Amino acid sequence: MSLLSLPRLGAIAAAILVPATLLHAAVPPPAEAPQQASLTGQLLIAAPTMGDPRFQHTVILMVRHDRNGALGIVINRPIGERPLAGILEEIGFVVHSAEYRRSDTVDIDGRVAMTSSLEILRDIGNHRGPSKSLIAFGYAGWAPGQLEGELAHGFWFTTPQDAKLIFDEDRDEVWDNAMKRRTQDL
Repeated sequence: MSLLSLPRLGAIAAAILVPATLLHAAVPPPAEAPQQASLTGQLLIAAPTMGDPRFQHTVILMVRHDRNGALGIVINRPIGERPLAGILEEIGFVVHSAEYRRSDTVDIDGRVAMTSSLEILRDIGNHRGPSKSLIAFGYAGWAPGQLEGELAHGFWFTTPQDAKLIFDEDRDEVWDNAMKRRTQDL
């Protein structure tokens, strides 16, 4: 997945974040694993022992987590800059502050939402968009039970989402700061 942090979007180039694809090595949950509460709105933090290099030191905002699987957006893997015209040619996922709403907006937790449309990109460019935004061109997803298995095996930690980590933190410091806030011990 690629991400773009846009506190202001003008005619300047914007930072893009590294692609994160589906974690293909499905790890089934142990047979005795209890039913996991929804992680929607939480941050998922890759454990230092994460074996998949695509997710090493990765922090993911969980957009959806239910019995049908899970979907999240990586918030801390910048790879460079792209011109605004190129960004407007792609339809991505915009994680943003919840005061902005369109008919296709997905409310994550009342404070953070996600919209996927060219209109939000135009609104941001015309200073009519959300006050805070992070643009992603992809997602991380899990099949039913897959994330629960990965959590049971200690591949991920969780912490409540924090708008500062999502929108304001230096991308190079997000994983370290999220690890300090994790809810499980190492």
